[in-house]
Parts: sequence; C-alpha cells; structure tokens
Amino acid sequence: MFRIAPSILSADFACLGDEVRNVVASGADWIHFDVMDNHYVPNLTIGPLVCEAIRPHTTVPIDVHLMVRPVDRIIPDFAKAGADLISFHPEASEHIDRSLGVIRDVGCQAGLVFNPATPLHYLDHVLDKLDLVLLMSVNPGFGGQKFIPETLNKLRLARAKLDDYAQRSGRRILLQIDGGVKIDNIAEIAHAGADTFVAGSSVFGAASASDPHRYDSVIAALRGQLGQVAQ
Repeated sequence: MFRIAPSILSADFACLGDEVRNVVASGADWIHFDVMDNHYVPNLTIGPLVCEAIRPHTTVPIDVHLMVRPVDRIIPDFAKAGADLISFHPEASEHIDRSLGVIRDVGCQAGLVFNPATPLHYLDHVLDKLDLVLLMSVNPGFGGQKFIPETLNKLRLARAKLDDYAQRSGRRILLQIDGGVKIDNIAEIAHAGADTFVAGSSVFGAASASDPHRYDSVIAALRGQLGQVAQ
C-alpha cells in the first residue's frame, strides 16, 4: 500500500553503489534520483551517467525527478540509463502533454511535480498520461529542509482528484510526497493522502557510516508509523 523512496541526494556520493545496495537491503522500495540544473532550481546535482552507474546495483525502480528546464531533450537519456519513472515540473515544459508522451514513448512511467505554490489545475487534462503525481513539501533545490504544513491541505485536494479519476477510469495514479518527511510526521502525511514517500536526510543521515545495516532501524520506524495508518 505504501512505498518508501530514499533520495540519494542525501547519500554519501563517495560510495554511492554501496549506499544504494544498503538502503535497498534495509527495505527501501524505490530509489529517488534528484536531477538539478542550476537554472530551474538553484543547485547542480547529477545526470544520466550517475543513473547508469547505480542501475546495476539494484533491481528496485529508479524514480527520476527532473528539476531541469527544458525537459524533453534529457528524458531519453535517463530512460537509456535505466530510469523506471520520470517526473518533471509543468513550468519546465512548453507542452506538458508532449513531455508526458515522450516519457511514455521511451518506456518509462510518467509523473508531474508540483512545487508548494503550483496549482493543481495542470492535472486536469493529462490524467490519462500520468502514473505519478509528486507534491513538493519544500521548495526544490536543497535537501534537509523542513516540511511545509500547508502541503497537507494540498495533499487532500490531490487525493480527492486522483480518487475521483480512479473511480471513473479504473486506473490508479500514485501520490508521492517529497521534502521534510520524517518518522514523526509520515503518519500524518499518509492520512492526508500520500502513498509514496521520498525521504532523504531522515534515512541517509543515519549514523555509523561503516555499518551496512544502519538504515534498518529508520526504515523500520517509518514503516511502523505507516502500519498504524493502514490498520
């Protein structure tokens, strides 16, 4: 019912393959891959070559979040590098429907990402091309930020919209949250409607860097909180 997707933005890049293997062995469902271009967001991170490098280290889905503008040119590169899901921001595309089509044409699932102040109306005419909706609960660009509480209201609105679409179409679209997700708030976020959770610093910030099992307890604690919601 719920998926935990640790963001490697907060991982130790000096041993990224080990980090990916260890966090998956500890129970991660997906790997979240943040791509920033220092134009759409004020930071510069990683590209397709890094995605290709980590692909052999895991069989779980790699969830690529593009914080770049424009998006269409780079999408096939990430598909070739091993991405399973590719999401982008509506403000970063001249033609949202076309960009979603590009993602699906290269064999990946497609997602649309909403910044804290971006309205949800961009969903209205593209739901049939979406597999994932991602709500940012921080302003994109940097890890370790605090959760923006107003996101809970936006989650409820998105959940209602996606549930209505599922009832009409019979097709379920995942609702992901990214930013400030921690053990002490993940249950509240799930109650508001999220089913997929990006957690960066709260997971990769675990101590004892030499211990391959250091992520066990934090992922188990996140699942424990989600287990209470599912009951």
